[in-house]
Amino acid sequence: MRRCISSGQPLRGALAGSAVVGSVLVGSVLAILLAAGPAQAQSERCADLWTSRNEIYKARGYCFRTQRAIDAFGNAGCQYDAIEDVPLSANDRRAVADIVRQERELRCPR
Repeated sequence: MRRCISSGQPLRGALAGSAVVGSVLVGSVLAILLAAGPAQAQSERCADLWTSRNEIYKARGYCFRTQRAIDAFGNAGCQYDAIEDVPLSANDRRAVADIVRQERELRCPR
């Protein structure tokens, strides 16, 4: 069993396989990431999907309404107040539909 150099205590759990240098654990970043868990990963994925979807609308001239979107993308040069009026190509529509599907599967907030 590996022991912590600074305390002599046995290492347990995820950190047992980490190298120990003084009181600094190499691999502690991994432990922090593991502790963050799936909820944080899902939240980050939802944020990425939200950004990707809205980048498509921004590029096509949509005028955002929510403060979050305005803060992220602005409304300079926007032309369309209604999302259904935004001229999307077939590829854009497929991309948006795929993103929305993923957001629903992850139960991302809208």
